[in-house]
Amino acid sequence: MDELLKELAATPRTLAHLVVEASEEALNRAPAGEWPVRTILAHLRDDEYMVMRMRLARMLSEDKPLFTDFDEKSWAVNRNRARDRKEELLGDFALQRQATLNMLANLRPGDELRAGRHEAYGEYTVGSWIEHWVEHDRIHIAQIEGMLGETLASIMERRAQERE
Repeated sequence: MDELLKELAATPRTLAHLVVEASEEALNRAPAGEWPVRTILAHLRDDEYMVMRMRLARMLSEDKPLFTDFDEKSWAVNRNRARDRKEELLGDFALQRQATLNMLANLRPGDELRAGRHEAYGEYTVGSWIEHWVEHDRIHIAQIEGMLGETLASIMERRAQERE
């Protein structure tokens, strides 16, 4: 569990490293049928408190809550774009993720076994939800790396060489 929590904690820094040098054009460009990087960042920010942490909180406070699907297509069309500057998206996500980490730091013994049920995907425990959360981050990080054409490792290597 500790490694999963470390990975969740690292995601805001990872995202910042990936997009800090990206142009506005690069943030807004997307292959057909996919979200651009800017929308992925907004998704991670909004999903953190609207879906991921809300479901965690419900599993911790209710007996086997039922979760309905989150309509991502409707969200993408109707979402508030007022805070879509790169710096705002990164900052807001970091704040939301810190709130999540604060909640996770206070899990009690046995909390990992508390469960909820998704109408389409079946039962999740708090532990399996955290695993799903980490995988969700990984998928979107890989998606951003692919769209921007650089991995976190290659960015860090390039920056280290530039300092030499």
